[in-house]
Parts: sequence; structure tokens; C-alpha cells
Amino acid sequence: MKQKIHFFQTILGVAVATGLLLLIPLVAMQFTTEVNWSVGDFLVMGILLFSTGLAFVLLTRYAPNFIYWVAIASAIGSTFLLIWVNLAVGLIGSGPNPGNLMYLGVLAVIIIGTYLSRFTPRGMERAMLAVAASLVLLAIVALLMNMQYYPGSSVKEIILVNAFFAALFAISGLLFRYLVLESSEKSQG
Repeated sequence: MKQKIHFFQTILGVAVATGLLLLIPLVAMQFTTEVNWSVGDFLVMGILLFSTGLAFVLLTRYAPNFIYWVAIASAIGSTFLLIWVNLAVGLIGSGPNPGNLMYLGVLAVIIIGTYLSRFTPRGMERAMLAVAASLVLLAIVALLMNMQYYPGSSVKEIILVNAFFAALFAISGLLFRYLVLESSEKSQG
């Protein structure tokens, strides 16, 4: 019974935090025309913030140590940023175009890799490094398909944006790698 109450409090806390964060653009819309969100924008961002916050709280709750906590936070934060930027402005070119749909494949690698990892450090290391590799592959495919000619896009932009996100996921993978090495040292010594 105590666990159910605590879980409900966790969900409620994440929902309140999501609501408070969504107040920022709502208040800004009252003072400037620069912020112009629709109901759909609030709904999508609410779902993104809530699911990210809930995943963070649930996955870090049982983190065995601080490095594992940071590795999970890095993976979740990188995923949030990737989705947010792609939805807000697009990662290839400006606005909606077919190139940005390729990032659904990266999201699939994140979801499938995380599921298959069972949240073990070794599995998460592999999943995060696979995500980093998929971003490099995506950049190569985008350049081979001449997406650098999309409005607001360039070779430099495609390479730098994908390298940035690949580096974020690689850092997360390396943090998990550290945990794998640390646990093997403990088991040997």
C-alpha cells in the first residue's frame, strides 16, 4: 500500500512540475507575440515533459550509485533534447521536411536498445553507442540524399548537429562503460 501511495505521489509531482513548466510559455504569450503556441503545442510539450520527467524519476530512483544516475540522466536528457529540437525547428533544414522523419529511426534505436538492455550497464552501454552510431549513419544518408540543399540546411549543419547528438549519446554510453569496468574490477578483487 505504501508503494502505491509513493508511486501516486511521484506521478503527481511530475504532473505538477510539467504544469509549472508549461506556465512559462503561457505567461510569455500574454506579454509578447514572439511566443505563439497552439493547444497542440501545449499538448505535445506536456506529453514530452511528463514522459521525460516520469522516466527520469522512475529510472533514477533505484540507481545503485551516482555514476549510474548521471548516465541515465544523460541518456534521458539527450533523448528529450533530440525530440524537442526536431519538433521545434527540425534538425535537417528549417521546418517540416522528410529528412527530419529519419530521426524516428533513431528514436526506435533508443527505445528498442533500452528495452533489450534491461537497464543493465553493459546493455545500456551498447544501446547508447548504437544510438550514437545511428546518428552518424543518419548524417551520411542525409548527405548522400543531398539534404544539404534543403532550405536552411548545409553540409556543415548536418554534420555538426548529428555530431553533437552522437557525442551526447556516446558520453552516456561511456558512463555506462565505466560502470561495467567498475563492476568487473570489484568482482575480480
